[in-house]
Amino acid sequence: MTKSELLISAQKLEQVSQEMADEYSSKRDLLVNLMNTKMLERQDIKEMVGEDNVNMMKDNHANHARFLESIFLNHNPEVLLDTVLWVFRAYRSRNFSSTYWSAQLNSWLEIYKENLSDACYQAVYPYYNWMQINIPSFNALAEQDFDAPLSSH
Repeated sequence: MTKSELLISAQKLEQVSQEMADEYSSKRDLLVNLMNTKMLERQDIKEMVGEDNVNMMKDNHANHARFLESIFLNHNPEVLLDTVLWVFRAYRSRNFSSTYWSAQLNSWLEIYKENLSDACYQAVYPYYNWMQINIPSFNALAEQDFDAPLSSH
């Protein structure tokens, strides 16, 4: 899938309501802590992130939650796409395995299911589904020239 096609698909994601964004915001730090614990319990974590990248993974989780919070508050498909592609490129260059992204996104959803209201979970789920189904495209685009423009404008 091309960047233009990914952008079109991201434009179909709906703005999260203020109430649901506020719920996510109020629980963000808890969600990040649960995520770090969950990922650190994995037997294969060092294979996914590399021997010396556990702290970088934790930083990614905190940044991920802050970034998604900003997207939930102000849906911007171009920023979403550009940032996801940047993250895939940056972490790939630091030897994160492609399997990390699927494991990470699945873990976020499990944590959200247990810690967010059903309404909030349903509101944020489409963003995670969009990221999950597009992992192969993000990986392919991450292999392309780092100097290539990320957005179609």
